[in-house]
Amino acid sequence: MTKKISLHEFQAYLAARLAGTSHQSSAGLLGIQAGPDHWLLDLADSGEIIPLPPLTKVPLTKPWFAGIANIRGNLYSVVDFSAFLGKEATPQNTSSRLLLVGTRHGSNAALLVTRMIGLRNIEALTPEIVAPDVPDWSREAYSDNEGRHWNKLRVRELLADESFMDIGA
Repeated sequence: MTKKISLHEFQAYLAARLAGTSHQSSAGLLGIQAGPDHWLLDLADSGEIIPLPPLTKVPLTKPWFAGIANIRGNLYSVVDFSAFLGKEATPQNTSSRLLLVGTRHGSNAALLVTRMIGLRNIEALTPEIVAPDVPDWSREAYSDNEGRHWNKLRVRELLADESFMDIGA
């Protein structure tokens, strides 16, 4: 016979489990590649990752604005993150991904990235000094044990950046 527990006990149990998992996931970061650069995002800010759907070009926009994507009936503005950084345009192939970064922040914004790298533990990374002239959304940098340089992307600050929001050519 199974033991019956009260709703209050069950909620307390769930709250304790969630508190434990949120503490563990705070050390986890998602690694992506945008052109030649490696970026880290907090898992909470990373949003959904999807294969690249067809994009509809938008006339009179900056070259880094890749277009509009229809994702399950919702329109997302898609920014080629590598091109936005002044690097080469992201090839649109089977390894390219869309990172729906704006959903958590009330914006239908997506980043087109070269590929997903996977989860990284911040405790395994070494902090680096960042140049004072970098944008607010890129104020942290790290290196890993393979000598790879990682920038940390602050999604909220990126979505508030005027140059990111100004897509008109």
